[in-house]
Amino acid sequence: MTVVVREGGLDLPAVIDLLTFHHREAHEGFPSGFAHALDPAALHSPDIRFFSAWSDGALAGIGAVRALGPHEAEIKSMRTAPEHLGRGVGRAILTRLIVAARAGGHGRVHLETGVGPRFLAANALYERFGFVDRDAFGGYPPSPHNRFMTLELTTSP
Repeated sequence: MTVVVREGGLDLPAVIDLLTFHHREAHEGFPSGFAHALDPAALHSPDIRFFSAWSDGALAGIGAVRALGPHEAEIKSMRTAPEHLGRGVGRAILTRLIVAARAGGHGRVHLETGVGPRFLAANALYERFGFVDRDAFGGYPPSPHNRFMTLELTTSP
């Protein structure tokens, strides 16, 4: 399966549908105040670069990178479409987001994710890329429901 990740796509119906699904599922699966998925409108921000992944003309996944400052960035709204799980889409998106963070001059990238069985594959992917656990950052409250990770961008993904 060939996956092409390109910048943009926030206004495409398939992208909006996947973002809406991602946002809804995140908020249904976490206690109040611990879901941090951005809704589609919030991704239209000058500090966020949004990417969409495609395979054979179908939307395969999404992801974004948000500048937290001149030297740090955050991975946001990374999601593989359910029908494309286990096909390397997450790897392709995460690679592109890390490249974008480096190109933006960021030396470190952070992310917030969940814990528990439904996050096992995502967390394993982040660990394979070299992300390590860290304390809560960027205004997120510490929580047993969330996992906070960081990657120094001095090495290749």
